[in-house]
Amino acid sequence: MFRTHTCGELRAEHIGKEVTLSGWVQKSRDLGGMTFVDLRDRYGITQLAFNMDKNAPLCLEARKLGREFVVQATGTVIERSSKNANIPTGEIEIDVTEFKVLNASKTPPFTIEDQTDGGDELRMQYRYLDLRRNPVQQKLILRNKVALETRKYLDGLGFMDVETPVLIKSTPEGARDFVVPSRMNPGQFYALPQSPQTFKQLLMVSGFDRYYQIVKCFRDEDLRADRQPEFTQIDCEMAFVEQEDILNVFEGLIKHLFAEVKGIEFNEPFSRMTYDEAIHMYGSDKPDLRFGMKFNYLNALQGKGFAIFDQAETVLGIVVEGASEYTRKQLDELTEWVKRPQIGAKGMVYVKYNSDGSIKSSVDKFYSEADFQSLAATHNIKAGDLLLILSGELAKTQKQMNELRLHVAQQEGLRNTGAFCPVWVLDFPLLEKDEASGRYFAMHHPFTSPKVEDIALMDSDPGAIRANAYDLAMNGVELGGGSIRIHDRGLQEKMFSLLGFTPEQAQEQFGFLMGAFEYGAPPHGGLAFGLDRLVATMSGEESIRDFIAFPKNNSGRDTMIDAPSPLEPTQLTELGINILPNGH
Repeated sequence: MFRTHTCGELRAEHIGKEVTLSGWVQKSRDLGGMTFVDLRDRYGITQLAFNMDKNAPLCLEARKLGREFVVQATGTVIERSSKNANIPTGEIEIDVTEFKVLNASKTPPFTIEDQTDGGDELRMQYRYLDLRRNPVQQKLILRNKVALETRKYLDGLGFMDVETPVLIKSTPEGARDFVVPSRMNPGQFYALPQSPQTFKQLLMVSGFDRYYQIVKCFRDEDLRADRQPEFTQIDCEMAFVEQEDILNVFEGLIKHLFAEVKGIEFNEPFSRMTYDEAIHMYGSDKPDLRFGMKFNYLNALQGKGFAIFDQAETVLGIVVEGASEYTRKQLDELTEWVKRPQIGAKGMVYVKYNSDGSIKSSVDKFYSEADFQSLAATHNIKAGDLLLILSGELAKTQKQMNELRLHVAQQEGLRNTGAFCPVWVLDFPLLEKDEASGRYFAMHHPFTSPKVEDIALMDSDPGAIRANAYDLAMNGVELGGGSIRIHDRGLQEKMFSLLGFTPEQAQEQFGFLMGAFEYGAPPHGGLAFGLDRLVATMSGEESIRDFIAFPKNNSGRDTMIDAPSPLEPTQLTELGINILPNGH
């Protein structure tokens, strides 16, 4: 037996007990007559004590231990003379009577501490060492708890865990597929699933009326903090349901997870708003509701001779409460921030409603104090507030103002990582039009059902159709979403036609699904949460990378195993793939 207890388990009630521990050397301290070693495993840290007077050879051997050596120590639990209130085992230590080095270690390339000196790329190259650090381990422990409680909740409601294929057919809709060449079918390729969408719908046709899967999905798209080329979904589908049934079940799941994992209770139903309302008030379909700053439409400022406003489709403002003391330097910095290419605004106008009742604006020569007082009365702006204004095309300005709203809230400390504000966003557009090609694309996916009352618009005004779709957002993050699905072949064919598929293309790509609809497909719908995003949001963090054991970097590479990498020529030959001299 390598250990009788873990390094985070022993307490004062174990004093006098002989124990054996195994773990990694966190650090050692040579104090002359005594040597102390902090021994660590994923459960915690226990101090080992070596007494020169009691056993000099053992103490001298302990002094040779380096960081991250793997050791086994046996001894008696004793009361610690210098207690450490910062760790659960801080009242005791082990009076070591024997120990063994199980494996030596090279000096790590960075310190295995909560606050490490290793940069991102170095830590990713040695991810197996980074995973020894407590903050990273705690994130994976949280992920495990969320997955476990998800399974408990869904199993309790009669959901069945069913695995779906990983090697599937590539389809042209959505993000880019990762493709896998087939050796036995030269010139043909599998795709890795972006989601198990069609398979879970087929399970509904098969009579498995409540399905779930915690499943790996793949998308070959540009990366950012909340994206990885491979990610994990809590993927669910239900038959014989309407939208309200799904919202209730999965609102219940999120409430269960926060209660069981975080000890946080949501006593009120989650907020709801339509997609149009979210865009109108916040410029985003995943609004952060931890703070105010709803959009104010200030078209009353038009027609006063200020050409920038007069020529704009819309004039938008947000009110930053109590921020009238912003300096000219701070306001100039905000103006330069919105003018960055990532935001794309041409400039920013401000109005300071000072605490003394005076008003100062960057466009004073175009507007009277009465103009600004009228705005204050209409939009509930108080003394001490700051009004920030952008203008231009409606859709672009809404997006720009959303970015400015989030940026200012971050500066003002309003994005409290300990607060959680969920909101269901409903009634998304079914289609979005690409102006360059003139084609419609599915905003979610081509299997989303239109609202029943909007089906008639498929012939006359496709762009006005609302989808029977819903997303759950929290703190400005889309946790997941879903829809009621089409379950009628005729309606599905109509949808494919709107998306520009010929009947032959639709049959070739999705004939298996439409064929299944002819054998008694029930009404059904579902939802998928991003597990990585969910646990990151529950931790108050934006990046999902540390919640994945072995993530890729921003270039989609695994620097630890050096992937992706070239194949051997013999492998390429077997697959019928020829690499040209230019690498293509």
